[in-house]
Amino acid sequence: MAQSVLNVGQIRIHTGSVSKEEAMREAASILQDAGAVTSGYFDAMLQREQTVSTYMGNELAIPHGTNETKDTILGSALSFVRYDGGVDWGGEPVTFVVGIAGKGDEHLEILSQIALIFSEDDEVARLKTAQTPEELYALLSTVNG
Repeated sequence: MAQSVLNVGQIRIHTGSVSKEEAMREAASILQDAGAVTSGYFDAMLQREQTVSTYMGNELAIPHGTNETKDTILGSALSFVRYDGGVDWGGEPVTFVVGIAGKGDEHLEILSQIALIFSEDDEVARLKTAQTPEELYALLSTVNG
């Protein structure tokens, strides 16, 4: 993957808490603003979530669309939002909501990069204490390949 899937503008930190739907809406809206998805992507995320939870463990959820809704994806991109107040993700506590849009099979590569970062407890701890989107971006830069 040559192109960057994540830039500082796609990273946000919120002190409060939101509902799972609000978190998914923000993820979809960041991806839409990045030009990676159409306005239909939020519904695609909701569809996926009804089939299978996108909670991944380690306070991470990765909402994304279904294979049937691939036409809502225009390019590959990530959104990364930290909710310091937490999000109740179907009964699981989530701090990090990472929206993914992947053209073709690119989402698999992106997912594996995110999984690698979140498999390290000290990395997760650093992500939790980063003060700015710029600091988070530096910690997440490996996702850009």
